[in-house]
Amino acid sequence: MSTKRAITVYVPGDSSAVAVGADEVAAALADHVGVKVVRTGSRGMLWLEPLVEVETPDGRVGYPNVTPGVVVGLVDEGLLSGAAVGGSIGVVDEYPWLARQRRVSFARVGVIEPTSIADYEAHGGWGGVRRAFDLSPAAVVEEITASGLRGRGGAGFPTGVKWRTVLEASADLKFVCCNLDEGDSGTFADRMLAEGDPFTLIEGMLIAASAVGAREGYIYCRSEYPAAAATLRRAIDVAYAHGWLGERIQGNDLSFDLFVRLGAGAYICGEETSMLESLEGRRGEVRAKPPIPAIEGLFGRPTVVNNVLTFAAAPMILADGGAAYAALGSGRSRGTQVFQLAGNIRQGGIVETDFGVSLRELVEEFGGGTWSGRPVRAVQVGGPLGAYLPADGLDVAMDYEALLEVGGMLGHGGIVVFDDTFDAARMARFAMEFCAKESCGKCTPCRVGSVRGVETIDRIIAGTDRERNLLLLDDLCTTMTKGSLCAMGGLTPMPVQSAIRHFAEDFDRRTP
Repeated sequence: MSTKRAITVYVPGDSSAVAVGADEVAAALADHVGVKVVRTGSRGMLWLEPLVEVETPDGRVGYPNVTPGVVVGLVDEGLLSGAAVGGSIGVVDEYPWLARQRRVSFARVGVIEPTSIADYEAHGGWGGVRRAFDLSPAAVVEEITASGLRGRGGAGFPTGVKWRTVLEASADLKFVCCNLDEGDSGTFADRMLAEGDPFTLIEGMLIAASAVGAREGYIYCRSEYPAAAATLRRAIDVAYAHGWLGERIQGNDLSFDLFVRLGAGAYICGEETSMLESLEGRRGEVRAKPPIPAIEGLFGRPTVVNNVLTFAAAPMILADGGAAYAALGSGRSRGTQVFQLAGNIRQGGIVETDFGVSLRELVEEFGGGTWSGRPVRAVQVGGPLGAYLPADGLDVAMDYEALLEVGGMLGHGGIVVFDDTFDAARMARFAMEFCAKESCGKCTPCRVGSVRGVETIDRIIAGTDRERNLLLLDDLCTTMTKGSLCAMGGLTPMPVQSAIRHFAEDFDRRTP
């Protein structure tokens, strides 16, 4: 006697989808006989969430913006057979917005059930770390070096150099730490990967551990990401149960334990040494360098510190070889970058593509322009400490060096769009105010300079001795840039000076 195969329907369990009703949609679909609902991450097309996908012989067909109230009607109209109803976008993998991307780190996000280890392996998982087991630690580091991978947390430091330093350091214990304290405005890639494909992060950290000889690792997750932390912990439990964590992993010499620790809402803990202080149970405060964490990191031991996207690139690099990854990108910016489109944007979400794509293409083609329909006036790249670029400066290539040449930085890949209601003076003031509130307080240029910066900008906006205060603000920015212990104070001048440079007219007015 034959039995009818259940129809598989995929509904994102990502926080962005859950916020607009994905849980209720999944429950409504599960009420239908013969339907198997699988919860996934998000494909990154956030303006289409909840995006329901139905498995068909031609591939997974997508239905955007599904609400619980329309589920019954869509099923009656043929949703479960992939019919062109409900604004269907067709086969999701062929949807132009997605098909134009090159998904490497995000290849499985939105495709697999996040904590299904079988699903992960069926989609190429563990290939990178298996190859790492067959190589010497030095050879693993060489593959990372040959790939040209640079830190995706913002600094862009060569990952291979960092790993080699830890490998060559002598110590009784070494650590691998992942910074998931994703606090920059307009950034959400770390969260989405942690919620949608946690095994990729675990595999990346395992590769790092095999390369440097670490036995213990920590994922430092911001407390505002409870779903990401819960998913990571479930995935870690599954990995232990299947021999991918613990003693003699998969019968190899590597033994590695991994833990999740929650931060307490401090932006400064996005800086690596502040994160280490917090992990050690102390107040998140920047450490003076040297020594660098690769020599004296967590508990004074050699430590690899990278962010989520850096570790997430490692599995592909080891599986396909460093040269394959280095063949992607442009100039000294190799591989792919996960760009995050946010702010006043029509089509916000995740775009993973080679370095070198233009900012204009990201904003106008992938992003679809502003949500308000008004002209773009400014785009901030690189989080709250990144530069504001004007509408006529969007043809810049999105890579480390090209952005540096125009006075900007790539940072974590966050892109925040503003329309022509953008007030540069107000946003410059916000940068200084943000620094004043989030500074750890250890160094004077950051702690005091940011407060004086707010006061000086207030005087400029009020028209009080404008030229003199503009000079004073420039001197203050120079002091903060050169004298601060870390990027918190050192980069705060970037949005301020870019706002003055490109939007000087916003600073030349009188307050009512």
